Amino acid sequence: MWGLIAQGVKCADCGLNVHKQCSKMVPNDCKPDLKHVKKVYSCDLTTLVKAHITKRPMVVDMCIREIESRGLNSEGLYRVSGFSDLIEDVKMAFDRDGEKADISVNMYEDINIITGALKLYFRDLPIPLITYDAYPKFIESAKIMDPDEQLETLHEALKLLPPAHCETLRYLMAHLKRVTLHEKENLMNAENLGIVFGPTLMRSPELDAMAALNDIRYQRLVVELLIKNEDILF
Repeated sequence: MWGLIAQGVKCADCGLNVHKQCSKMVPNDCKPDLKHVKKVYSCDLTTLVKAHITKRPMVVDMCIREIESRGLNSEGLYRVSGFSDLIEDVKMAFDRDGEKADISVNMYEDINIITGALKLYFRDLPIPLITYDAYPKFIESAKIMDPDEQLETLHEALKLLPPAHCETLRYLMAHLKRVTLHEKENLMNAENLGIVFGPTLMRSPELDAMAALNDIRYQRLVVELLIKNEDILF
């Protein structure tokens, strides 16, 4: 991620300074430096995990742990919205304190604040969890009628994701599968979660508003299929 400076350009992730023309010849193996990664939200997912030397963004791990420890039986989990001001507080806490952010019940009694913060993290990603490059293949899989062919295409689509994206998606789908095991209490099955997370995890690369609108039902189905077949696909 090059930014202009007086001497040339500077990588916002690792801090490397080079002449503008030389930047084209720098190998694409940037190793982000934590001191240059100033925030958690709105930061490229791969950059974040490389800088923190983790498999997944800490915000995803921490929110899911908190939700599973005290929220799996909460009615309308992920569907019910928390107060936007408090969700913004959680976002600022992660940006400011990173893994030291306090999202415990003592700070945020309403679990919907934590689910809201997790959804916001995914919505704020500059490159969606299901990337623009992989998006067409995922949508294609949702349109296939034959179950075996559908799963095969979905498996091929997963291979198109960068490692950090694929690992984060795997972890999230395993969590959402566990959410469905408490469906009698929380009233959230795979279909309902697909409705919530489809547009949250996927954004159409198409600028055509009508084409993007038509994709919404397929986005929902993609997430539903990922949840139901999580143990097979990952």
